[in-house]
Amino acid sequence: MAMDQKRLDRINELAHKAKAEGLTDAETAERQTLRDAYLKDFRESFRSQVEMLQVYDKEGKEVTPEKVKDIQREKGLRDD
Repeated sequence: MAMDQKRLDRINELAHKAKAEGLTDAETAERQTLRDAYLKDFRESFRSQVEMLQVYDKEGKEVTPEKVKDIQREKGLRDD
């Protein structure tokens, strides 16, 4: 699930409140849950971007790391 704006706004709201006046135990737990979800979504998105990556040197030869090529093959993104 992608991080939506409503959840990001709530994370920011809790951060501002924590600095200004502190958080209740329930708010602290909510903040941690939201942070965990945000990091999970970020990592999934980043991993997807890296898995789609192809690297070329100055001569135009592909130098994509073999580990990335293997993942791309497993996902059917590469024919070679």
